Amino acid sequence: MKKPRILLADDHRMVAEGLRGLLEAEYQLVGIVEDGRALLEAADKLVPDVVVADVSMPLLNGIEAVRQLKKKNKEIAVVFLTMHLDVAYAASAFEAGASGYVLKHSAPSELLTAISSALKGRTYITPLLAGDLLNYQRNRPKGGKEDGLSSLTSRQREVLQLIAEGLSVKESATVLGISTRTVEFHKYSIMESLGLKSSAELMRFAVEHCIK
Repeated sequence: MKKPRILLADDHRMVAEGLRGLLEAEYQLVGIVEDGRALLEAADKLVPDVVVADVSMPLLNGIEAVRQLKKKNKEIAVVFLTMHLDVAYAASAFEAGASGYVLKHSAPSELLTAISSALKGRTYITPLLAGDLLNYQRNRPKGGKEDGLSSLTSRQREVLQLIAEGLSVKESATVLGISTRTVEFHKYSIMESLGLKSSAELMRFAVEHCIK
């Protein structure tokens, strides 16, 4: 019987290598990548059945990478494996199209359960957050800058994350393969959308709201 194909995305190589031994008995590990951009490229090339990704990754965080991935290929299931015990991150992960959300300090069997559920088209969330997520969704405030953040384009969210990582306009342009003028345009469009009045406010918002 053919083993389901798994792609791992985690910028902590030791964590990813540790997962190799856990997964290889039941699954075919087709690749390990260390940032969100590499995840998108590898998913296009390798077409895994499941992606197991961290939330925090350089260049493009896991949630934004998965949002873009699911637009191109809805058939690839995604399970987040993260240290973030934060219900807001979990909510964002499922909104992006994830099928599972597991904490890194959970028992290994929990990750295997989440992957199995994802392959069957089901959703899995760690029991530590299940109740909190339901309450969060019921009581989530409407309006404000967080809703403005969700209204940004994919490119604008990419620019915002690079700002949070401390990259200059020139460095951001190099990473994204666009001109510095285009990066500046996106910066000011973001500020207008979020009601921010200065670059300092933009930096503060990016650091507070982007997952690095």
